[in-house]
Amino acid sequence: MSTTGALLLGVVLLIGNAFFVAAEFAVISARRHRLEELAGKGGRLTRFAARAAVRGGRELSLMLAGAQLGITLCSLGLGMVTEPAIEHLLEPAFAAIGAPEALRVPVSLVIALALITFLHMVVGEMAPKSWALTHPEIAAMGLALPFRGFTWVVRPMLASLNGLTNAILRLVGVHARDELATTRTPVQLAMLVGESGRMGLLDRDEHDLLTRALRVHQQPVERLMLPIAEATCVTGDATDAQVRRTAAESGHLRLLVNSGRPGDVLGVLHVRDVLVRPGVSPAELARPVPRLERSTTIPEAVSVLQDAHAHVGLVTDDGEVAGMVSLTDLLGELLDVRVLAPR
Repeated sequence: MSTTGALLLGVVLLIGNAFFVAAEFAVISARRHRLEELAGKGGRLTRFAARAAVRGGRELSLMLAGAQLGITLCSLGLGMVTEPAIEHLLEPAFAAIGAPEALRVPVSLVIALALITFLHMVVGEMAPKSWALTHPEIAAMGLALPFRGFTWVVRPMLASLNGLTNAILRLVGVHARDELATTRTPVQLAMLVGESGRMGLLDRDEHDLLTRALRVHQQPVERLMLPIAEATCVTGDATDAQVRRTAAESGHLRLLVNSGRPGDVLGVLHVRDVLVRPGVSPAELARPVPRLERSTTIPEAVSVLQDAHAHVGLVTDDGEVAGMVSLTDLLGELLDVRVLAPR
């Protein structure tokens, strides 16, 4: 191959290396929900490219294997083709300046390797990586069609390489995933909210509200628990007058019914039931109360009470009743307001 042809082929391989690097980082960085939005609007080509990018994200391990294969082939080819061509160009220049013949080849080789390494790192690696990370959706859509075309051609080889890789991972207890996780953990969300607040992207009220919501999401229900010994209760055989008096003194319309021992709760009684059905014992009128482990989070407790259509719940510790919580208090904590409603 002529020197000119080798240099032109080297440029093509350098561009190919940049293409595969950008495709790799675009597949990882592109936000799937943004691509799905773009797949539903815009021109025909935009929708087609966005759908191709979404499909690529669903075959993550295969796409990454394709990118790595392309990068490896381009990098090897770049060194094999371009280094001798540059070395061949430099040798006459050293001869013209009278450099010793013994030094011409090694010095030309060192300069050629340094130049190729520089171009490979800057043009073939760093520049496309930065572009793909800065504009992930644009990169994913722009490169999706040719990149998926390449992976389709070499799919049998990629499937074999990917299967071998997954087998090796399973030997060490790791299970590969074909899709990138799109959800954030509460810890990650808290970090994002904190950073957004520091950068001024959220005002003080928004920052405080989001921070409180994330903190409450992790809080156990026992933080809002009223100890069972302090809860307002009536016994299962209490008279109507005793129930009305207890409700009037406590200000609560819902009372726990027990057997005479605080921890032995039979259910919950609404004072209205006593007025509607006078003479019926609280034990018969009592409604079941959902039970929650003290480690249950506040949002989970709200869901349990709402599903049971209950306004109060019992908090247990190793099966023993430790306290009670009300739906009003739980919602008040979630909404950061004091809901004034009869209990």
